[in-house]
Amino acid sequence: MVAFFVVAPFFIYPLFLMKALCFALFACAFNLLIGYVGLLSFGHAAFLGSAGYISAHTAKVWGWPPELAILAGTVVAGALGVLIGALAIRSRGIYFANITLALAQMIYFFCLQAPFTHGEDGIQSVPRGMLFGLLDLRNTMTMYFVVLAVFLAGFLLIYRTIHSPFGQVLKAIREHEPRAVSLGYTAEQYKLLAFVLSATLSGLAGGTKAIVFQLASLTDVHWTMSGEVVLMTLLGGLGTVFGPVVGAFIVVSLENYLSQLGAWVTVVQGVIFVLCVLTFRRGVVGELARLLKKPL
Repeated sequence: MVAFFVVAPFFIYPLFLMKALCFALFACAFNLLIGYVGLLSFGHAAFLGSAGYISAHTAKVWGWPPELAILAGTVVAGALGVLIGALAIRSRGIYFANITLALAQMIYFFCLQAPFTHGEDGIQSVPRGMLFGLLDLRNTMTMYFVVLAVFLAGFLLIYRTIHSPFGQVLKAIREHEPRAVSLGYTAEQYKLLAFVLSATLSGLAGGTKAIVFQLASLTDVHWTMSGEVVLMTLLGGLGTVFGPVVGAFIVVSLENYLSQLGAWVTVVQGVIFVLCVLTFRRGVVGELARLLKKPL
């Protein structure tokens, strides 16, 4: 996978790849929560979008370098994860999904009204700046390899997490929470830690995306973005390591190459989603893993 992404920008449009990598990290962070803990959040756009606004504001208005701007967005997303997670984590099933959706909508309306977000115009012309004062991110290829490094760091952190003792406890909670509790594990604390980690990595994706596209807008904090990351995860393969990456690339490719269809893109996405649910219930990577009889 690493070799492909290193060579890819020489054959594929780098901006398309950067967008897909940002969403792939977002989908992987979301998959950590639903795929390995069993918690369906309908409010993850709040972390992606709010981190984008904070990174864009600190970089453009306060003149912070890109590394600090992205870090600020990531930290704010993590803090929001603590707040929302503490309020929602005790609920289960559809109640958990509804609470996360309601809290995310509150953040959306805050972003719509707050003066620093500039309402429907968003924060535009965000400077990319110099990374650590050395790397000029105005160069597209330099920006691409920075995005690739951010994605790989987030992906490896998720991979290490799900293969650690902490990840095994999360899987045990997903499979049978009362049994995990009877073994002495405090399920709510483990679920909250997973929620905060997922929110923080979603913020890392959002902050990086704002610097790449030099824009933070309401699109990233709207509830439809939360639905889109659900689609990416299900298409790729819920609970698989590489599934969200594949799902993100499928969805971004559909949006990019079918953009001339206008609003019909969502209809095409819906048809593909229905077909995948009916024929590939485990997702693309999930079905491939079943055929190969190997975890992917």
